[in-house]
Amino acid sequence: MDVLVTGKQIDVGDSLRDYVRDKFTAGIAKYFDHPVEAAVTFSRESQQYRVDCTVHLAQNLFLRSHAVAGEIYGCFDLAEERMEKRLRRYKGRFKRHRGPQREVPAEDMLSARDIVLSAEDEQEIAPDSFQPVTIAETTTEIPAVTVGEAVMKLDLEERTALMFRNVAHGELNVVFRRPDGNIGWIDPAGKAGVAARRTPGR
Repeated sequence: MDVLVTGKQIDVGDSLRDYVRDKFTAGIAKYFDHPVEAAVTFSRESQQYRVDCTVHLAQNLFLRSHAVAGEIYGCFDLAEERMEKRLRRYKGRFKRHRGPQREVPAEDMLSARDIVLSAEDEQEIAPDSFQPVTIAETTTEIPAVTVGEAVMKLDLEERTALMFRNVAHGELNVVFRRPDGNIGWIDPAGKAGVAARRTPGR
């Protein structure tokens, strides 16, 4: 597995790179046979270090984690431990995920614009003149998965929300992380209404 280790305004030395690559590769290999690639980025957050990790596990399956700590090696250890915890949680599903892919007709494949807007102070902006600034805009594929698989992707990728096509009935659904830590599920098709699920592992 190729592991790219970089730093944002931080000098990442060979010793740290070797440590990250060795531990990362060994940790992921316990649970997944053929990860594609990984990226680890170190940066500063106030007086502490932050690390963001991304692993491409398989087709449309990514694993993300991050950590903040006062010591750079310990910061990476925390993020790596979080990754391994999630891998253990979903180990039984990976085999099914790597199985034959569902055949989705080309005309049924959907993508969506993923837009990040700037966070403005609402008290300083008149409601009728709010014009948010677009910070970033990308296109992301909307997966056709079960509700359980959508929750798994939400957790593995550290997302706050995920839109997906529910394979049970073909309609668009959303799972999202609620402020209380539980997982919400919105099914406009009326098959489930709005349901709350316990956060995985809790």
